[in-house]
Amino acid sequence: MALPFAVACTEPVAVDLPPPPVPDIPAPPPEPPEPVITETGPESQALSVYYRRLQNDLLTQGLLRGDGGGPDTPFTDTVLARNFVRIALFDEYVTDGDVLRPQATVSRLRRWDQPVRMALEFGASIPEDQRLEDRNTVSAYANRLSRITGLSITQTEADPNFHVLVLNEDDRLGYRERLQELVPGIASSSLRAIMNLPREQLCIVIAFSEGGSASYSKAIALIRGEHPDLLRTSCFHEELAQGLGLANDSPQARPSIFNDDEEFGLLTTHDELLLKMLYDPRLTTGMAPAEAAPIARVIASEYLDDGPS
Repeated sequence: MALPFAVACTEPVAVDLPPPPVPDIPAPPPEPPEPVITETGPESQALSVYYRRLQNDLLTQGLLRGDGGGPDTPFTDTVLARNFVRIALFDEYVTDGDVLRPQATVSRLRRWDQPVRMALEFGASIPEDQRLEDRNTVSAYANRLSRITGLSITQTEADPNFHVLVLNEDDRLGYRERLQELVPGIASSSLRAIMNLPREQLCIVIAFSEGGSASYSKAIALIRGEHPDLLRTSCFHEELAQGLGLANDSPQARPSIFNDDEEFGLLTTHDELLLKMLYDPRLTTGMAPAEAAPIARVIASEYLDDGPS
């Protein structure tokens, strides 16, 4: 039986956090759980089989490409600017009570205006060799994202504000209290999105802002530990990039990981330009689409002034 290949990843949702209380004595940062390796349960083992078959099916169809795009995927400055507006200035999900519901919604330009400090946190059932591999993957990718955007992005355990959780199913189902520690005041809709993650959803990132600001202050990305190597790396690429402010997907975006068709599994040259545009100083945090779109067209034209990519 053929397995499905159109698999979705939830996009960042700007969630306003309540103003933090002012403590009499500064509280120490919460400590991650002790790294004691435990055995995976039957549900996690079944997911590992499912995702391994899914990755094989995607590869058989020529998907999860890692070539960054080529002669078969040309794009012009007009296409790049249009995709930027669709991906950076729209949200794919809205908060509906206690649920994050799919609905394309006009948004503002959201991004980080402070250094991003990514911390990897592993569930108790993630083996040591996978932890080492994932640390190396995220460290190299954080450096790449920093070079592209000009934003300070590091992997560090010192006062992190972008938490990257690698959890197996057994780990995730017991993570509610830890999520509330990482993001005090986290909305129930965000908790539900992570705690009730369906099997078809490979990974998720939720970005948070405070006081109605369009500037992100925290983010949580959840990567399923059951994924085989390529599918897990693909999740790192998409969710960490989207957590920087590229909040939407577009079926017209190509070559791109911001497209649910899974043709590309790793960040492409097109996506690098989107990130570079997002942090171009000519755009400012909080801009509306009508204000940002003409500036994006000028920037895209400059980036591709030698013709189509």
